[in-house]
Amino acid sequence: MGGNKTMIQYNTIAELQNFIVLDNFTKSSMVNEPPAGYQTEAVLEHELIEDLEYQGYEYLPALTTPEGLLANVRKQLQTLNNAVFTDAEWQRFMDEYLDKPSDSIIDKNRKVQDDYIYDFVFDDGHIQNIYLVDKQNIARNKVQVINQFEQTGTQANRYDVTILVNGLPMVQVELKRRGVAIREAFNQVHRYSKESFNSECSLYKYLQIFVISNGTDTRYFANTVKRDKNSFDFTMNWAKADNTLIKDLKDFTATFFQNNTLLQVLLTYSVFDTSNTLLIMRPYQIAATERLIWKIKSSYQAKQWSKPEGGGYIWHTTGSGKTLTSFKAARLATELDFIDKVFFVVDRKDLDYQTMKEYQRFSPDSVNGSESTAGLKRNIEKDDNKIIVTTIQKLNNLMKSEASLPVYGQQVVFIFDECHRSQFGEAQKNLKKKFKRYYQFGFTGTPIFQENALGAETTASVFGRELHSYVITDAIRDEKVLKFKVDYNDVRPQFKDLETEQDEIKLTAAENKKLLLHPDRIKEVSQYILQNFRIKTHRNQGNGKGFNAMFAVNSVEAAKLYYEELNNLQEDNDKKLKIATIFSFAPNEEQNAIGDILEENFEPTAMDSSAKEFLTKAINDYNAIFKTSFGVDSKEFQNYYRDLAKRVKSQEVDLIIVVGMFLTGFDAPTLNTLFVDKNLRYHGLMQAFSRTNRIYDATKTFGNIITFRDLEQATIDAITLFGDKNTKNMVLEKSYEEYLKGFTDIATGEARRGYVDIVKELKERFPQPDEITTEADKKAFVKLFGDYLKIENILQNYDEFTNLKKLQKIDKGDPDALEAFKNSHFLTDEEVSAMMEVDVLQERNAQDYRSTYNDIRDWFRMEREGKASEEYKIDWDDVVFEVDLLKSQEIDLDYILELVFEHNKKTKDKDALVDEVRRIIRSSIGNRAKEGLIVDFIHETDLEPIQDKADVISAFFSYAQKKQKEEADKLITEEQLNMEAAKRYIQTSLKHEFASENGTDLNAVLPKMSPLNPQYLTKKQSVFQKIATFIEKFKGIGGTI
Repeated sequence: MGGNKTMIQYNTIAELQNFIVLDNFTKSSMVNEPPAGYQTEAVLEHELIEDLEYQGYEYLPALTTPEGLLANVRKQLQTLNNAVFTDAEWQRFMDEYLDKPSDSIIDKNRKVQDDYIYDFVFDDGHIQNIYLVDKQNIARNKVQVINQFEQTGTQANRYDVTILVNGLPMVQVELKRRGVAIREAFNQVHRYSKESFNSECSLYKYLQIFVISNGTDTRYFANTVKRDKNSFDFTMNWAKADNTLIKDLKDFTATFFQNNTLLQVLLTYSVFDTSNTLLIMRPYQIAATERLIWKIKSSYQAKQWSKPEGGGYIWHTTGSGKTLTSFKAARLATELDFIDKVFFVVDRKDLDYQTMKEYQRFSPDSVNGSESTAGLKRNIEKDDNKIIVTTIQKLNNLMKSEASLPVYGQQVVFIFDECHRSQFGEAQKNLKKKFKRYYQFGFTGTPIFQENALGAETTASVFGRELHSYVITDAIRDEKVLKFKVDYNDVRPQFKDLETEQDEIKLTAAENKKLLLHPDRIKEVSQYILQNFRIKTHRNQGNGKGFNAMFAVNSVEAAKLYYEELNNLQEDNDKKLKIATIFSFAPNEEQNAIGDILEENFEPTAMDSSAKEFLTKAINDYNAIFKTSFGVDSKEFQNYYRDLAKRVKSQEVDLIIVVGMFLTGFDAPTLNTLFVDKNLRYHGLMQAFSRTNRIYDATKTFGNIITFRDLEQATIDAITLFGDKNTKNMVLEKSYEEYLKGFTDIATGEARRGYVDIVKELKERFPQPDEITTEADKKAFVKLFGDYLKIENILQNYDEFTNLKKLQKIDKGDPDALEAFKNSHFLTDEEVSAMMEVDVLQERNAQDYRSTYNDIRDWFRMEREGKASEEYKIDWDDVVFEVDLLKSQEIDLDYILELVFEHNKKTKDKDALVDEVRRIIRSSIGNRAKEGLIVDFIHETDLEPIQDKADVISAFFSYAQKKQKEEADKLITEEQLNMEAAKRYIQTSLKHEFASENGTDLNAVLPKMSPLNPQYLTKKQSVFQKIATFIEKFKGIGGTI
C-alpha cells in the first residue's frame, strides 16, 4: 500500500490541546474490577450519580417537583447574570421569555442554541442582558444532577437522571438494567417522548440530548421531533480520536459527562438548522473540527502560513456528514480573533436548496447562481462579514480579475468542502500567488493517493497532513452508513464479452463504436429494470412506499436511449414509474484522479443540438407531470436541478437517469438502488455507490448496486484503496448462498442461521401459530420470527430469491411451465432442481405468523408495562420487536379494500371473504383496530353494484364516516360528557392520530364532578380508554363528528 495511509500521530506540538475527543483514555475495566454480576437499574443510577458528583456536579436529591426546579433555575440564572429578580419581575421574565406558554420544543431549542440572551427590562426601567448560558466562558455554566423527578402518569418506576445546566434540564439519562436490548430501551424512550416528555413541567422542553444506557452500551441522541431523525440509527456512542467506541456507562461518564466536554457538546458542537432540526455532532465530527481549529492556532503561532505544513486535510467517508463538520469548522474559525476572513468553498453543484438556506443565514449575499464576482467582492469588503461562502469557480474568477485586494494580505482561512473538484488545480496556483497569509484545509471522502493520482499532486501534497480520518469501515461498524450489495447482472449472454472487458483501451474503443448501445442490449437492460424495480426498491410490500432508484449511464446518448426505451416499455402499465433525467455540458478539463467523474456545468446550451433537444423534451415531460415550467437556459436549468433534487428526496420521482450530475455530493436517504451501465473506477465508483448508503430505518439494510457491466474487480480495488485489505468483507454484503444456508459473522465470530434453517424451525416448532400459549413459547417464537423478518427483508434484494418466489407460483407438475420459467430467467436444470429443494414459507403462513407476532407484541405491552421484571419467571430483556420491519410490510386500507373488491368479483361468498380479510388485517400493525369496521362494512353493504376499486374505497369511507359520527354521539351520551368540549377533543385527537391525557383538554370533557371525588380518577381513566380506542378505530377516516 505504501506509507501514505499510516495513522498520523496527533500529538506533535506541545501546546495544550484540551481536546474533548481524547487521543488516549484508559477504560475503567482495565483498572478496576468489573461490577460483580447483574446490576439493577437502581444500582446503576446510584453509581452514575456518585461518579457525576465526584466529577464536580452538584447533586440535589431534594429537588423532585416542578416548583423546586423553578426555584433552582431562578437561583442559578441570578448567579450567572449577577442580577436579582423580584417575584413580579421573575414571573414576567418567565412569561415573556423563559417559559412562554406557547413555546414548543423547537422554540426552546432555539433559545439554547441561538437566542440565549434576552434584553429584560427591570421594573425600575434599567435593561440588562440576561444570559441562559455563557458560551464564551464555558466553565461559568453550572452543572447539577437530579433524579426521580416526580411524574404523574403510569410509568412510575422509571430510572432516569436529569442533568441541569444553569438550572435548566438539558440532558435526560434513561437507565435500563444490564442485558436489556439497547434498541428496545430506545423504543421505550420514544414512546415517552410522543406523550411529550414530563408534560406537566414545560421546562423539560429545554432538553437537548437524551442518553440511554444498559450499563454496557451507552448512546446519545438529539431531542428532535423530526420523524426521519429519530430512528435508532441516529443514536451514537462516544469515541476516542482513533474512532474506538466508548460504550460502558462508567467510561462514558468519565469522558462524555466530563464537565467541560458535556458543555462543549451542548453549546459548541451542536447545530440548529434552518429546517428547525437540532443536530448534535458525532464524536468523529467533533474530533476533526477541534483538530482543525487547533491547527490554525498553532500554525499562526509558529508563523506557518501559506504552506502545506500550516494546513491539513480531513478524510471522512462519503455519507458520514462531512458538510456539517466543515461548516461548523468554518463557523468556529471565524471566532478566532486573529483571523480576518474565512472562505468556505463549495462546488456550485452541491448548493442544493437545503444547504443554500443554511449558508444564507450566515452570509446573506454568499450564495447566488451567477458567476459574476461583483457580489463576492462586495461581501469581502464588508467588515461585519467574517465568513464568506463561495464557489470555487467564483473564487477563481475573482483572483484572475482583481490584481490587488486588501484581503490578499489578511489572515485568511480556506476550507474546501470537497477538495478534489474541477478548476481545483488552477485555483490552487492563483491562490498561492495572490494570498500572502492563508491556512487551507480540505475535506474529502476519497483522498488522492499515489495509487489513484493522475498527476504529481496528491491530497497530502496540496493540503498538508491528515488531521483526522473516519473511513468507510469505521462508518459501517458504527452503522452510520450502510454496506453495499453489488450485483453484476449478466442476463444478456450475447453482450457478455463487452460487459466483462477490463482493458481500458478496448473499453474506450467499444464506447466510441457505441457497441454497448445496441438496441437489443438497451431493451434487455430496460426490461430488467422495469421488471425488478419494485422488488429492489421494496415497493412490493404493504403500502408500496419503499425507496427510489438512480440509473448511472455512460453518456448523454445512452441516457437518451434508455429514457425513451423505459418509457415505451411502460406505455401500457397502470402504475407508471415517474422517470426523470438530468445532464449538462461537460467541458474537457484535466482530471486529478483516476476515475474522477467528468464535471458537468450549468450551461446545457453549450451541448450539441441533439443533446439539447433531448434535454428539452425530458424537461417538458417533467413539467407535464409536476405542473412546473423549467427550461434549458442556465438560470431555469439551475432551478430544474434544485426542484428535481427536492423531488428525488421526497420520493416524487421514482427513477432518475444520470451521467455525471447527482453522482457526487447529492444526498437522498430514500434512495436505495443504483443501476449502473458505466465504467466506474476508484473515486467515481465510491462516490456513485455512496448515493445509496445513507441510513434511513431498519428496512434499509444496504445500498443495492446492480451493474450491467462486470465491476467486481473495480469495486474491490476502490474499496481496498479507501479502506484496507480486509475492508471488502465489511463493506460488501454476503452472498445469496450464505443468507440461504447460514454463515459465520466475521465481525463477531458467531454463527448466523440461514433462511432454510429458520423456516424449518418455524414449521417444526410452531406449526399452528394460534396455539402458542405458554410465555416461554411466546418468547421463543418472537425471537425466531424476528430472525425470519430480518433475513427475509435482506433476501428480497436478491434476484435469486425473487426467482425462488416466482417458482412457488408455478405448477411443479407441468414440464412446459417449468421450461418456460427456466428459459426466461436464464437458469440451468441443476439450478431449477436445487431451487425446488428449498422450502419457502408460503404467503398465507407468513401472514398468520405475522398476526401472532402482533398479538404477542400487544399482549406484552399490556402485560408488562409498569411491572418490575423481578416478578417474572421469564426474562424478556434480550428481545427486540422488529417494529420497522413490520411497518414496511404494512398493508394500507386502500389495498385491503381493493382485495375486498377483487375477492367479491371471484366468489360471492361473504363468509369466506370475511375470513380472508380478517387474516390480512391481523397481520398488519396499523389496521388491527379497524377489523370490526371493515367486517361490518362487508356485511352491511351490497357489493354487487360496485363497478371498480375506486368505488369500493369511497363506499367504505362514507360508511365509516357515518359510523364514526354515530359512535361518537353514543359515547358522549353514554358517558354524559360535555358535548362541545368532547367533540373538540375527539376531533383534535383524530387529527393527531392519538389521544393524549396531557394538558387540560381531557378534564374539560368530563361531566361536572369534584376532582376530590374518589370516582373522579377512575372515571377519567375509563373515558380516556374509550376515547383512545375510538381514535385507533377511526383515525384516517376523515369526516366530522
